[in-house]
Amino acid sequence: MLRIAVIGAGRIGKVHAATVAAHPQARLVLVCDPFIEAAKALAEPLGARASADAAEAFSADDVDAVVIGSPTPLHAEHVLAAARAGKAALCEKPVASSVEAARALADELATFEHPPVMVGFQRRYDPSIAKAQQLAAEGRIGRIEQLTIVSRDPAPPSAEYLAQSGGVFKDMTIHDFDEARFFLGEIVSVNAIGQKLDPALADVDDFDGAVTTLRAASGAVAIIKNTRHCASGYDQKVEVFGSEGEIVADNLRATSVQVNDATGSAQQEVYLDFFLERYADAYRDELTAFIDAVNNGSPVTPTVEDGVAALVLAEAAERSARSGQTVEVTK
Repeated sequence: MLRIAVIGAGRIGKVHAATVAAHPQARLVLVCDPFIEAAKALAEPLGARASADAAEAFSADDVDAVVIGSPTPLHAEHVLAAARAGKAALCEKPVASSVEAARALADELATFEHPPVMVGFQRRYDPSIAKAQQLAAEGRIGRIEQLTIVSRDPAPPSAEYLAQSGGVFKDMTIHDFDEARFFLGEIVSVNAIGQKLDPALADVDDFDGAVTTLRAASGAVAIIKNTRHCASGYDQKVEVFGSEGEIVADNLRATSVQVNDATGSAQQEVYLDFFLERYADAYRDELTAFIDAVNNGSPVTPTVEDGVAALVLAEAAERSARSGQTVEVTK
């Protein structure tokens, strides 16, 4: 039974705390958040204690591993603190607030032996995406030529969240960058067009949508479509086109019921509301893989190096969107 502390009692902290508490191989023992009432409200119903100080997650004798859902600027600091304390860490994306900070983290981790560090790109563990990638890797559709990823949020997060998120490419598209690498491998160039179309976000110094094109070393091309708002719900689709066929992972809905009547045909429910519902299985399977890495020495994926690579693409996309130029990717 892996004893786990969760740092952060916000939106993602709630996801991880509930996932840990429900997992048969894990026990939630601690939730840390500077807003102690939020920490208590999350921890106590799940049978855990609360603390206002994240340092307790690293010093407590009854904590084996730490799930890091703190604000982005604290990620690298918390990963290092866990590693130095001899505790495994599962860190939410992005692994650091910049490529420079992420590389410094990777370099420092390489200087000493430590338990596993895993980056929370949970889409690799989504059953549909994992199956699609497996089939593609097995050659089911021949050579991959094009990848299309659609990822649209139902509504933007709060202005307070956006202010510390690092921007749409580091906060939102970064999942898609990792997903593109999951399917295509090395990416060599990035071209992004940013959009500011949502009046509610007019005062935010960030894009509320983007269309990004990636060119892989293999010659394959990925197109990523993002927006911070979508009237029909959490729009998540993937299409992998190959020389001998295509693989499609479509949106999920609460049920597969369709209605045909005088108002229309094949009418279905809206897409699942948000990532909490859409990727519930992915978070569970991600945690299982993390536990296996800690207990059995299974390979860790995604790694800190994957986190660095995704940040490289995010910063390249930001430069491209602001300059209007294609950016060549350097390692």
